Amino acid sequence: MTILTDLRERTRTWHRGSYRFAQAFAVITVLCVLAMLIDQRTLNGAPLWAKPFKFAVSAVLYFFTWSWLFSLLPKFRRTAGWLTNVLVVIFGAEYALVIFQAARVRASHFNNATPLDNTIFQVMGGMIAALWVVNLVLTIAVMFTRLPDRATGWAARIGAILGMIGISLATLMSSPTPDQQALLDATGQSAMIGAHTVGLPDGGPGLPILGWSTVGGDLRIPHFLGLHGLQALPLLALVLGVLAARYPRLRDDVLRLRLVVIAGVGYAGLLALLTWQALRGQSIVAPDSQTLTAFALLIAGVAFSGLIAIGRPAKDRELEDSLR
Repeated sequence: MTILTDLRERTRTWHRGSYRFAQAFAVITVLCVLAMLIDQRTLNGAPLWAKPFKFAVSAVLYFFTWSWLFSLLPKFRRTAGWLTNVLVVIFGAEYALVIFQAARVRASHFNNATPLDNTIFQVMGGMIAALWVVNLVLTIAVMFTRLPDRATGWAARIGAILGMIGISLATLMSSPTPDQQALLDATGQSAMIGAHTVGLPDGGPGLPILGWSTVGGDLRIPHFLGLHGLQALPLLALVLGVLAARYPRLRDDVLRLRLVVIAGVGYAGLLALLTWQALRGQSIVAPDSQTLTAFALLIAGVAFSGLIAIGRPAKDRELEDSLR
């Protein structure tokens, strides 16, 4: 059996629309890379096609994962399939607007410079709100899904919740900054309303490709981390399952469950830490002593909990019983 045939067999029960959508965005990701190489214009200090590239990468991860999660649902598959199709349509329409604005060399987010720019951003805001509602309904469906492998089941549940939090964090970027509010109060007009950088205007120095600010706080970081918890935790459960073939201790499904829950708590802690750091106007590359101390305590807590979980006897079924 070829690799392609095996992949088709494994994905046979996945949601076809979102699966094909993710494949399409894998191609679009490559096209965005080519666009950045050919068209080296910038917008607010970042490569013009960097935002379409980042959105495309997120779409690949997001829709591949939801396509797989759909296959886990024992009930309400028709409704879940319809809702997943709605996600595809909403994101496709939003991405079309992102591309449209990039082609015009205009900011797609927070742009209030002209009536057209404002209308586009308001429409995108409505799309994001609709996507949030649909994502919430699907997350609730995943929460009530039981799988034979409890580690995978809880990885999906916790990941879906983190994804919801990640989407919700985008609301922190939508309010006017103090400078924008002052301009609105004085003139009633501001070319931009909202920002992802905290403490400084958007468009300053940033990490390559990602664009995350290296001089101020950046709310895109926790937004990205939370959104992709939906991939990180199920991937961890998969890796633990693969390692179980080599390490007999990991064949205990309760241990794998414990490790997934510990990782989920640690991931949530990191998400909270990065949000706190960004809101204080602190760059990801210049953490202060408070941030470093909190990060060290988080790592120590996760590591210690992991060691305790591994060291507990396999016959201990307390966690299994509590998470049934």
